[in-house]
This record gives sequence, structure tokens and C-alpha cells, in this order.
Amino acid sequence: MKTTLALAALLATAAAPAFAQAVTDPAKAEAGSYAIEPEHTRVRFDVTHFGFTKYDGEFRKVSGTLVLDPAHPDASKVDITIATDSVAVPNAKLKEELEGAQWLDAAKFPQITFKSTKVAKTGADTADVTGDFTLHGVTKPLVLHVKFNAAGTNPVNKHYTSGFEARGQIMRTEFGVKTYAPMISDAVAIDIDAAFEKAK
Repeated sequence: MKTTLALAALLATAAAPAFAQAVTDPAKAEAGSYAIEPEHTRVRFDVTHFGFTKYDGEFRKVSGTLVLDPAHPDASKVDITIATDSVAVPNAKLKEELEGAQWLDAAKFPQITFKSTKVAKTGADTADVTGDFTLHGVTKPLVLHVKFNAAGTNPVNKHYTSGFEARGQIMRTEFGVKTYAPMISDAVAIDIDAAFEKAK
């Protein structure tokens, strides 16, 4: 036990100098082209289930790119692709149902996408990112409220990484996903934590 704790402390100490270089001011992040780091990127959603509880799930396969311009935030761009059949919920039968024709119809619509069209700074480390959101074959505008977390060299893999969190909401019936609405809420909250690694 003591050996394990000592090793953990040693690793933490070794990583500290690299991690200390991380910046929380987006103006100090490195400009350039980035790609999603999928292992630490999460796209979650939740709905109200018959008015009794909230029920959530997530999508496990996410890819995409980011062009980051800290000096001119409005020139930044993000493009995200989600594999529809990567939906994950605690119940295997529900996963199968969600991927079926009544809900997401993953066979017909294998991708969910978001392509930014406008970035508007709203605070020192926040922005509203408007984009074209495509779900179930329907494309509509979506605004994501985005917060910059930090940027710096990942002490483990040594990749320069920028991290963000984003929140948004869609009305699923507007995209043709109408099953059990409004008993299962039309409004779907979207919660994203995204890590992007800079291209070398």
C-alpha cells in the first residue's frame, strides 16, 4: 500500500511541471488546427421520463475538428460527427430501441453532426457557438453555450490539448423523433465535455 502511494505521489510530482503550463485564459491558448481526443470527450443527453425522473445517456463514438483562433474568436470553427449507433444507456433493450426506426433510426441516419456557422464571445472564457445540427436527416440551427476550460500540454501523452464544455437543447419532434412525446419530453438537454488535441 505504501509503495503504491509513493509511486502515485512520484508520478504526480513528475507531471506537475507540465500540467502547470496549462492556461485558463483562452486568449493564451495556441492557435491552430485540432482534432477531437475521443477518450476524454463525452456527449451526453437527458430527457424527462413521464414526468417522474430525468433519464440520461450518451454517445460513445465522437470525432471532429476545431480551428482555434484565440486572437479572433469569431473566426474559430468546429465540426463534430457522432456515430448514431454508439448511443449508450444502462438498458440493452432500450439501446436497441433507441437505435431503431421509432427513434434515431441509426441504419438510415448513421451520423449526427454539428457544423459551426458563427462564434460570438459572451465573456472572458465563454462564447455562443451557433451551427447547423443534423439529426434524423433534419438540419436545424443549434446554439451551444461554450466555456473554455484550459489548454496546455497533456502530461501523459505530451499532446497540446484544449478543453471545453458546452450546453444546449433541442426539441426532438422538430427533427422527426416523435415517439412518446410529450410523455417523454420533447426537450432534450445536450451536455458536452470535449478535449481537442493540436495537430503536430
